[in-house]
Amino acid sequence: MSENQNLLAEQRRALILDEVRRRGGVRVNELTRKLNVSDMTVRRDLDALARQGVIEKVHGGAVPVVEASTHEPGFEAKSTLELTAKEDIARAAAAMAVPGSAIALSGGTTTYALAQHLLDVPDLTVVTNSVRVADVFHAAQRPGAPGGRPGAATVVLTGGVRTPSDSLVGPVADRAIAALHFDVLFLGVHGISVEAGLSTPNLAEAETNRRFVQSARRVVVVADHTKWGTVGLSSFAALDEVSTLVTDAGLPAGARAEIEEHLPGLLVAGNDESAEG
Repeated sequence: MSENQNLLAEQRRALILDEVRRRGGVRVNELTRKLNVSDMTVRRDLDALARQGVIEKVHGGAVPVVEASTHEPGFEAKSTLELTAKEDIARAAAAMAVPGSAIALSGGTTTYALAQHLLDVPDLTVVTNSVRVADVFHAAQRPGAPGGRPGAATVVLTGGVRTPSDSLVGPVADRAIAALHFDVLFLGVHGISVEAGLSTPNLAEAETNRRFVQSARRVVVVADHTKWGTVGLSSFAALDEVSTLVTDAGLPAGARAEIEEHLPGLLVAGNDESAEG
């Protein structure tokens, strides 16, 4: 009898682990319904999986164990990933930019996509540490450029040391950003999680992003669903410093519920389901 019970327990735990990894996180009450077992049984299973080091228990459920990432892909490599999601996110985030406001855009391929949608927003002052983002606005202002919008935006490029993702970081960028104030910061991230907050594999970029967050009245994170649960080497902001997360419909339902517990605003682009606080 005990052997059968042990086998059933192992089967349950394998199913739980698969759910956690596939969805990015699960809740205890979801597992009790799915497995038709008691709350106490699920919690014992989660304890066993946590001791094995394959999940991490959080309030009300569990999430996958993630390793801190130190690898930073180049801009070209990242630009080919999640193209539809980034386009959906960019379109939704651009609607948050108010004509005549001062905004900041950090580096990244999602903020690069966003920049192209911001060309239609008049009289913006744009501060960025992204060479690629600055190029979008500069190209649109060239005389005779297709679809050019001369004078549509004033762009300030911070200066600094260039990273593999074509962001400018370091003391020069940090001092420039610290002296400014933005209505909204649109922030791309390498990783986002409840425990680590916002993170990046680049230590200098973490400090520059920290200055961006400190100088902004409102922080809008633009990140596709693959960034949820990813942890970079260095954290630079907690989730409670974020006003809104704009992500895509690929974000699992369990992760959405967890995000809504920690953030005042969640906008799921390309999907009718969204929550704004």
